[in-house]
Amino acid sequence: MSNPKFIPYTDFEHLKEEEMLKRSKEFYDKIKKRRTIRHFSNKKIPIDVLKNCLLAAGTAPNGANMQPWRFVVITNKSIKKEIRFEAEKEEHIFYTSRASNEWLKALELLGTDEHKPFLEEAPCLIAIFSKKIDVLPNGEKVKQYYAQESVGIATGFLIVALHNAGLATLTHTPSPMRFLNKILNRPEYERPFLLLVVGYPSENAEVPNIHKKPLNEIADFIG
Repeated sequence: MSNPKFIPYTDFEHLKEEEMLKRSKEFYDKIKKRRTIRHFSNKKIPIDVLKNCLLAAGTAPNGANMQPWRFVVITNKSIKKEIRFEAEKEEHIFYTSRASNEWLKALELLGTDEHKPFLEEAPCLIAIFSKKIDVLPNGEKVKQYYAQESVGIATGFLIVALHNAGLATLTHTPSPMRFLNKILNRPEYERPFLLLVVGYPSENAEVPNIHKKPLNEIADFIG
């Protein structure tokens, strides 16, 4: 095994505690305004905004720096329509036979059903794929490590980046999602992880009246 090469890390920003507290509070105040949106306008998104947000997602920590993700940005109306058609087929099965009564009851608060018009209404869909293996240009197959965890972290980065840029999102996970491979012409070794709906809220957009758990219900401090 060859010796790894390292370079000095000079980009870390050392902050005073007052500034740390200020920034942490400002970030919380901004991110707590993020909501999952199901009513989108058809206003177009500047492509460079999407590119910057995807670059931000690509900085996420990941297993062995394999970066086992692939983001496919869809703005084509006919492809969005095809994705909606296939997604609603799976969602119909889910709501009528696959989901337990307990699961359906948990979803009642959100008001969701098998109909997913936002897949066509939103200006952009981002299909996120996870790779358990990757194929190099010479055809060699390379195993990816902690692929699901890595792609999950990158997806979180992407959602935050989009919110920071003034965009709204919805995470959609019809199951199974292999139809995305066919529609988007993705190789078999790429596994659909999540379909991210991106855009601007419509003028009449509404969100469920729900709340997040307080700190004492999500964290423990041991010290």
